[in-house]
Amino acid sequence: MIALACDHGAYALKEEVKKHLEKKGLEYKDFGTHSLDSCDYPDFAGPAALAVASGECDRGIVLCTTGIGVSITANKVKGIRCALLSDVMSARLTRQHNDTNMMAIGAGVVGQMLALEIIDTWLGTEFEGGRHARRVEKLMSYEG
Repeated sequence: MIALACDHGAYALKEEVKKHLEKKGLEYKDFGTHSLDSCDYPDFAGPAALAVASGECDRGIVLCTTGIGVSITANKVKGIRCALLSDVMSARLTRQHNDTNMMAIGAGVVGQMLALEIIDTWLGTEFEGGRHARRVEKLMSYEG
């Protein structure tokens, strides 16, 4: 199950992501927002990150105009490793090397077609483990 969340600035992209996931047969939980009305991104990205951290959802995708606010919000939750992505190579490497469990995209930065390709790459890439597991363990040790 994939946690999805956005603010008003990325609502249209989130709706396209939902259609894309449905076509691929992937389940998701939509944490909102559910309209174009102005809202605060932590109200949606935070609960999505908590769902991933608790195991309710396996991974999460959060969206806002730049992706910055939702990625910062997600990374405030213990156990979350959220990468702000704008290219396919980073999507692949952040899964292989950092075992990210959440990703963020800026709807105003990345177009829809590229966003869907980034999502497909991120969802389809496995963690390599090995020396990277040691590094992820070290970076997670900095959590309070």
